This record gives sequence, C-alpha cells and structure tokens, in this order.
Amino acid sequence: MKIHQLSASEALASVRSSAQGLVSADSAARLAEYGPNRVEPLAREHWALRLLKEFTHLFSVILWVAAGLAFLADWYDPGEGMARVGVAVVVVILLSGLFSFWQEARVERTLAALQGLLPSQVEVLRDGVVLKLAAEALVPGDVILLAQGDNVPADCRLIEAFGLRINRSTVTGESRPGSGDAAPSAEEQAIDARNILLAGTSVVAGQGRAVVFATGAHTEFGRIAHLTQIGSGEDSPLRREIAHLSRRIAYLALGIGAFFFALGSLVGVPFWRDLILSIGIIVALVPEGLLPTLTLSLVLAAQRMARRNVLIRHLPSVETLGSVTVICTDKTGTLTENRMRVRRVFLDLQLQDADTPAPGHDLFFRVARYCQDLTETRPDGRLELAGDPLEIALVEMAERLAPQPAPASRSDEWPFDSERMRQSVVYPDADGQMLYCKGALERVLPLCESIVLAGGAQALDEAARAAILRAQEEMAVAGLRVIALASRRLPPDCPRDAEEQALCFCGLAGIEDPPRADVEAAIATCHGAGIQVIMITGDHPGTAVAIARQIGLVRGDAPRVITGAELRRLHPAQLQLALDAPEILFARVAADQKMRIVEALKAKGYIVAVTGDGVNDAPALRAAHIGIAMGITGTDVAKEAADMVLLDDHFASIVTAIEEGRAVFQNIRKFLTYVLVHNVAELIPNLAFALFRIPLPLMPVQALAIDMGTDSLTALGLGVERGDPGLMTRPPRARSQRLLNTAVALRAYLFLGLYEAAAALAVFFHVLLGGGWTYGMALGGDDLLYRQATTACLSAIVLLQIVNVFLCRSALRSVFTTGLGGNRLILWGVALEVALILLIDYTPLGNELLGTAPIPASVWLFLLPWAVGMIAIEETRKFFARRHLAHATEFPVGRTSVRHAPPSKEPFP
Repeated sequence: MKIHQLSASEALASVRSSAQGLVSADSAARLAEYGPNRVEPLAREHWALRLLKEFTHLFSVILWVAAGLAFLADWYDPGEGMARVGVAVVVVILLSGLFSFWQEARVERTLAALQGLLPSQVEVLRDGVVLKLAAEALVPGDVILLAQGDNVPADCRLIEAFGLRINRSTVTGESRPGSGDAAPSAEEQAIDARNILLAGTSVVAGQGRAVVFATGAHTEFGRIAHLTQIGSGEDSPLRREIAHLSRRIAYLALGIGAFFFALGSLVGVPFWRDLILSIGIIVALVPEGLLPTLTLSLVLAAQRMARRNVLIRHLPSVETLGSVTVICTDKTGTLTENRMRVRRVFLDLQLQDADTPAPGHDLFFRVARYCQDLTETRPDGRLELAGDPLEIALVEMAERLAPQPAPASRSDEWPFDSERMRQSVVYPDADGQMLYCKGALERVLPLCESIVLAGGAQALDEAARAAILRAQEEMAVAGLRVIALASRRLPPDCPRDAEEQALCFCGLAGIEDPPRADVEAAIATCHGAGIQVIMITGDHPGTAVAIARQIGLVRGDAPRVITGAELRRLHPAQLQLALDAPEILFARVAADQKMRIVEALKAKGYIVAVTGDGVNDAPALRAAHIGIAMGITGTDVAKEAADMVLLDDHFASIVTAIEEGRAVFQNIRKFLTYVLVHNVAELIPNLAFALFRIPLPLMPVQALAIDMGTDSLTALGLGVERGDPGLMTRPPRARSQRLLNTAVALRAYLFLGLYEAAAALAVFFHVLLGGGWTYGMALGGDDLLYRQATTACLSAIVLLQIVNVFLCRSALRSVFTTGLGGNRLILWGVALEVALILLIDYTPLGNELLGTAPIPASVWLFLLPWAVGMIAIEETRKFFARRHLAHATEFPVGRTSVRHAPPSKEPFP
C-alpha cells in the first residue's frame, strides 16, 4: 500500500521511524545516502555565452566599429599611429567586458550570501527532543512540527493535525486552501490525499506533525522544478532609465561622429585625419563604465543595508526604496518592542493591577495558561516559553499568580485567524471536556451568556456588558492591548459547530507592549522626508491611537480611525477619499484587508512600502512597490513574498533603507555628472580640430586612457558615496524624474564641461605657442612639441578631474563641507590618477604607448589657477543653488502638511 493509504503508525513504520523521530545515528546515515534536502538550481545560461554577450552589447559594438575603422585607416595610410588606437580600443572593450562579467558574478555571490542570512529552518524531532534545523538537513523518516505560516520543507505524511489548512497552489494550482488530517486516505494518487503535505506548499492555519518520506529532487516539487522558471528578474526604473540614457548617448556619439566625418570629407580633410576625428568623438562620448558602476552601487548599498539589519531580496528594490512616499506599518514588534507584560486585569467587574492576587478566579488563569500554542521546555526545572509574546505574557501572569498543572494533550482546537479574531482549545478533565477561548472582546463577548465572579458564575446582563466595554475603553486609551478570556464546560455529544456558544466570560487582560526607544525619532525623520506613515493593526482603535500618540504618529485631536468592519463597507472610491485625511490609522484590520489599503494608495499615485509577517500578509507584500517582511516573527511565506526583510523587525531600519535608496539615485547622478564633464572636455578639442584646422589636441588613445584608466576608480568612488546629510529632509523624488535632468545636463555639459575643455585647450596652445608654433603650421605626430602639447591637454583634463571628483560629491554642499575624507575609494582613485599621469608623462613606456612626452613644471604651474578657478566657479554655483532650493522646496514641517507633501521634482540639482 502507498504511504497515504496507511495509518499513522504504519506510515511511521514504513520509513523505519517512530513518533519520537529518528535517532541521531540514523539521521546521519540517511543524510549521507539521500543527500541534502534541496533542489538544485535551475540551469543557467553557460558562463561562456554570458561572457560573450558582454562584448556584443550596444556600447561594445560601437567601439568594435571604431577599432575596425582605426585598423582600416592604418592599412590605408600607415605610419600615422592608427593601429595603436585600434589596439587601445580593443583593450578597452576587453577590460570593460571582463569587468562587467566579474561584476555580474559578484552580484550573484553577494545576493546568495545575503540570502544565507535567512536560512529556511524547521522544527524536527530527533531522539525525542525538538530541535530547530536547517531544512537541508531533513532526511526521510524525520518527524517535523508545522504551524501556521510555515512552508512545508519536504514531502511528508501527517501523523497529527489540529485545524490544519494547506495552501497547495504552488504544486497543484488550486487557489483555495484545503484541509489536512492524519486519517488514512482512499485516494489513488498521493497528491490528492489530505494527509500528504508536499514540499513547496504552506500551512495557512492550524498545526500538526508529519513524517518525511521524500526529500530534495525526489519530492514532487523537485520533479517539476526543472520545468518551472520561478520568478523573472525585472529591471528597476533606474536600470531602464540608464539603459535609455545610454542608448541616447550612443546614438548621439555615432551621429556626431558621422556628421563630422562627412563634414571633413566635404572640406577636403585627409581621410586618416578625418577618421581620427570621428573615432575620437565616438570614444569621447561613449560612457563605457556606466552600467557596471550602477550595478556596483546597488550591490554595495545592499551590503551596507545588510550590516544595518535590512536584507534586500531583489536588487532593484534598493533604488525603488528611494521613491517611497507611504509606509504602511504593523504596530506590534515593528513600532513596539514586542516584549509584552500583563499590566491590568478586569475581574469581578473591576479594573485592578495585574500583580494583585485574585482568589476565586482560577478559571481566568486556567484559560490564560491553556489557550496558547507555545513551546514549553524546563531546563533545570525552570519553565521556558517560546512563541507568541502575547501568549507568553498571559502564561507568565498565570504562573505568577495562580500556577496551573502543565496542559495535557488537547482534544480539539479552533486556531486563531484574522477573520475569527479568537482561538479556542478543548482539553479533557475529570468531568468531561473544557473549552478555553481567548481573543478580541468584540468577537468573544457576543458568545458569552454568563460571567465568572468571585462568588460564582451568574448571568451576563446588560449592566455587566456595559461595564466590560467601559473597562476595555479605559485600558485601550492607556495604550494596553485588551484580550478577553472565556470558557465553557462542554455537554456530552455537543456538536462541534456549537461548542463556541454559551460561553462564560472570565475577564479581561490589558497587555503592555512599550514603543521601541528610537521609533519616535524614525517617525519624525519620515515626516521631515515627506513620507506618510500609516499604522495598520489588529488592535482596538483606542490602543492604536494611544500608541500612535506616544510615538508622534498622531498629534491632532481627532485622527481618522478606520476599523476592519468599516473598511469592508467602504467602496474603493470612498476608501481613496478617506485616505486624504491628515491623520489616519487602521485598527481591528485583518491581514488580508491590507491588500485593499495598498491598492487604494497605489491608485492615488503613492509609492507604497508595506510591512507584514503572516501568511495573509503575502498578497499585500506582493502588491506593494516594496514588500517588507519581518525577519524574527515573519513566516516563511511572508519572507518569500517580500522584496526586503527586516532582520531586527524594527521600523527604524525601514527609514535607514529608504535613505540608502535615495542615496543610490543621487550617487548615479554624481557619477554621471563626473563622466559627462570629462566627455565634454574630450569632445571640444576634437571639434576645434575639425572646425579651426588646428593640430588634434587629444588623441583617441589618450581619451581612452582617461575613460578607462585615470578616471575609472574615482568614478566608482562616486558610485558608492554616502548620501548627503540633508537627504531625509526633502520630499521623495517623483518616479517620472529623469536621471539626466536639465540641472544635471547644464552643470555637466555647459558649466563644468566647458570650463574643463577651455582649460585643456588653453594649456595646449600655451605649450604650442611657447614652442614657436604659429597658426597654420603643420606638425607631425612624432614632433616633440606636438607630443608635449597633447600631453599637456591630457594632463589638464586629469588634474581638473581630480578637482572635479571632490566637487561632484555633492551637488549642493560646499567642497569645504564635504572635505577630502570619508570615501577611501575616491582617495585611492585620486592616488591612482596621480600615479598614472606621472607614468604616462614621464616614463618611456607611457610615452611610447600614448604618444606623450615629458612636460616642464611650468605647465603644471600654468594649470594651477585653472584648478583653483574651477573650485571658485562651482562654489559660486552651489551657493546660489542652495538659496534657490531653500525657497523652491520649503514646505511646512507640521504633521498635516508633511504627510501630503508632493514628490520633489528636482531634489538633487
């Protein structure tokens, strides 16, 4: 018979196991025989093909054409040095391609390492003891414990089940969860049996125990894995923007190069000279390092976030974070410490301190002790609890005031879910069966017909109900989470669907969960950054408002509070209108209602980040622009649906991540400005060569030395620069904002670029005229004076780029504020630039490779005022830009106005 057709005991025997699990020796032997419980990654494109693609994308094709033309020119007119240019271009293609390939491999390794911070774990019975092991360590015969929110790590057969419901959609395609039980099945196929849990499915509700019978590639999921491509990488808006920008620059380079080649032919410029011009223009304008630098910025930002307890699961999310305008956050554990303690209780129709003895209320404490799903251990005879902090608080109160015997095996259970908002368990006792229930008062009180008082139980009249509701309000206003406790002795043969009726109300527990210490500062930072924060909680509205006031989320007298019941009645249009309220909270909201809130915010044009930890949070996490799962309390399902995971479950870590996301976009702009400046400085001398019939000031091979040599490390340094201190004092940038906006283009092309080009041409003519050259005089490529002049032009660009890299560290702050330190990569880049230009200028090898010649000290002295002048003009521009920005982006810092501050159109000029 098949394993699903056997009884639970027969199923255990069929895999040579027992209800206490495997012994360690057997598990080690089986791991060696069956291998780790994992499905091998899907086959990827061969590395050689991926490497080849790095040499055939648009930029590479353009440079291949340039190299081919250079070799053609050398064949057509030997002796002009064009072969050397062709070789240099090929070297650039190879270096750029190899770097990009290495960078892609680094991304894969980095993301794999970051994902390793969240190993999939499972509770396993080994030698009769519950252990938490990595899912890869499972072997056939292991007995595992499963609860709501867990992913099923292997194919297994249920041997115990309490209210178990399974989402099998990942394997079977069924959209609705199905129940699971441990009874033998008459189904022919295991996949159809209710006692079979397949790897890749998830537990939606309840709990159970199961014995593993297939692992890794032998599971049903493993057999279909090679047919399924799970997840497809999608470029972020920033990647698409840079690809768009790169194509425009590439086409512009080809167009300008072809135009001037045609113009040169018309005016009678010799072919090789004309071709040098065209190749020089193409080489000058193609941003070879743009895409690798983008990837590097995202990777390093993700690594920095990981060090600050934020795990990025999808690399493009780093950039998307910078656009977030709304954060929808849970309360418990995210805004609060999730370290709960019962502070007040309501017994005998009176509120009292939770540490006050309460004789005659053993039933209240018994409900608190038994109605829970905690894991209990007693090392050294001391009770240790693991599980829901709320349940731990209730059990600790009961153990402190009225110790109860340890609970035996329960007979039945109704698990807690967001619709019922209560949990019930049934335990046998000497007189039959007792049902214990806890949950939200509005779901428990209507089921109650009597109340426990010190003198005994009596009917629950309207006066008592009113007193209970008043007590709830009083505790909620004090910021306490209110839980109602009730019980019932079940009559014999009571139908299961009637068990949660005619309950006896036992009392209320008011549980304190203090706000996290630095969450108020994080909320204030969001307000200053123009980011709206919306609390979504399952707690009572009074509790939600009280906590919101404590952390500065609510400051007004009448915040808009929408309950889950009201949310169900609201039409989508009404919900969107309600979201216009200056201060809004959602209370008593079910996890699956988050989806509606997220969709409404998206419809209003917000960029939404939402937190979640449960199975029912997964739809909202997927729907949001940024889904944020909890690393400590979050379920496996929530983590897999999310874009990022908070390893510390802390709201302040979200704010940190948003700041990093904003910095990424800003850094790409810094890098782009820096690159475009030297591109202009390389282009203008080529145009002067074509239009004014002067010697070519900068050879193509020398331009390549700047692009891929001297400027490479400093450009990468800008790509990993930390964000400006004022980054979180500006509104979020609009998603439609272009990377190369008007401000960046003007600064790079018509301000710094033209200045740098003027300095390069000035020193070029300074050397020529000082050596006796006159306009119209022909100079050969090997003429010492000409080589010194081009060397001076090259050196001017390198020197001013050293100045420029410090100017580009901020578009607004003074270079005297940003200073020279704080970015070791930039300092190493400057050292590399100095070393390379000295090698190029003053060594025989550098002179031979790049057609340079040593220049006298007077040339450097000539350039110093230009370097100082570049600082002066940029500092002047920054001064006026800061004044303009202060007037243009001023918005009130009060709670109401900041929440709805519009996205910034130009936050980083």
